[in-house]
Formats: sequence, C-alpha cells, structure tokens
Amino acid sequence: MRTDGQDVKHNDLLKRGARIGLVAYGVVHLLIAWIGLQVAWSGGGDASSGGALRTLAEQPFGKTMLWITVVGLVALTLWQIATAVWGYQTEDGAKRVVKRLSSAGRAIVYGALAFTAYKIVSGSSSGGGGDSKEEGLTADLLGAPAGRFLVAAVGLAIIALAVKLAHRGITDGFTHDLVGSATSGQSGSTVLALGRFGYVTKGIAIGVVGILFGWAALSYDPEKAGGLDDALKTVRDQPFGPYLLTFVSVGIAAFGLFCFAWSRYARTR
Repeated sequence: MRTDGQDVKHNDLLKRGARIGLVAYGVVHLLIAWIGLQVAWSGGGDASSGGALRTLAEQPFGKTMLWITVVGLVALTLWQIATAVWGYQTEDGAKRVVKRLSSAGRAIVYGALAFTAYKIVSGSSSGGGGDSKEEGLTADLLGAPAGRFLVAAVGLAIIALAVKLAHRGITDGFTHDLVGSATSGQSGSTVLALGRFGYVTKGIAIGVVGILFGWAALSYDPEKAGGLDDALKTVRDQPFGPYLLTFVSVGIAAFGLFCFAWSRYARTR
C-alpha cells in the first residue's frame, strides 16, 4: 500500500507541472547558450541563469512565461523532493541512497532557480549579475575561521558535480531518467546525442566554476571566484576562446533541447 507521500509523488497534476518545469529548464539553458554566443563574439551579456531569466522577462509576454516557469520549477522541485524521500524503492540500499541524494541535489538546484525566477517576475530582484553574489559569498567564507579551506571545499564540491555531469554524458547515465521509446529509433539517437553532448559540455562549464573557487582559495582573493557567467568569460579569454566558448554554448543548447525530450519521456515512477 502506498503512503500519502508516495501518492504525492505519483500525483498526475504534479507530474504535469514537473514536465512544464523541465521545458522551462530547457528554455533557460537555450537562453544561456544564446547569451554565451554573444559573450563569445561581442563580449556582452550576463550568461548566468539569472541573466537568462531576465532575458526571458524582457520578451513579449515575458512576465507570463516567467510565471509559468516559476510554477513549473516549483512543481519540478516538489517532484524531486518526493522522489528523494520515497523514490527508487526497487533499488538496493546503496544505489537507492545515492539516487535519492541525487534527487535531493536536483531539488535544491530547481528550487533556487524557481526562487530566482520569482524574484525577477515579482520585481524584488535588484537585477544585478549573479557572479557578484558568488564573490560576496566567497568573501564571507574567506573571512570565516579556516575560510580558505571552506572556499576550497566548495570548489572541490562543484568540480565533483561537474565530473558527475560529464560522467553521466559519457556513460549514458542520463537514460535512467527516461522511459518509453526515448532512446530507440532515429529520434532516440538524436536524444542520446543531445544528452551526451549536453551533459559533457555542461560539466565542463561547471568545472570551470569550481576551478575559479579553487583559484580564489589559493590566492585568498574573492574576486577570483564567480558563477557560470564568469566561467564562460574565462573560457572566452583563453587562446581560441571565442571558438571554445561557441563549442560550450552549443553544448549547453544541446542540453536545453535534451530537457524538452526529458519532459516528454521523464521517468515518473
């Protein structure tokens, strides 16, 4: 017999909302990719998730789309929380714990993005870049006892996440989130290609964020830290940087398109 919590996890309305959330998540990544291309070739734009959401808000009917994004991301967050608590019942102990922790991590990411979208659409966001927040957080951590080690630990955690994302792309681990004919036939080959390329390149971008935190710890300089926008601009400033950033941006766009397929074929049981 299912518990009330399991009934929440399998609620059809929540699942439909979660699918909308995955579409919204895909749109955010497409916007980040578009801004990343602008950063690569014209130098302008805020390629953070907040920058992407502000770009969405500025479009025709942007406020309406952003409210839909908030609702979808909240549903997606609740779905992942329910999965973290009651999901993966058929897995053995160790695998179940790892997958539930992964769902909990996703819930944090989606929840933070939903909160950012809400602040923007409600007008409570100052409109500043997200990377200044990372620098402020880093400055606070560096000022704490053993602050340099705390910042280094954050950097290592981000790098570990980046490695996990890239590993999911290389090993097709993302297919565990899909059901049905998502990975079969010609359309399945496209979904696989988008997932592989998208997860690996997103892992590269997030890995650069982790390196920036590590650099801040080593140099004892919070301005060295940054979020995704700083990471993409760091890629741009390398030899052949615009071409490298174009490659990463196309990969982030591929992840966004994969999210659309994920929405259609999401494993909900």
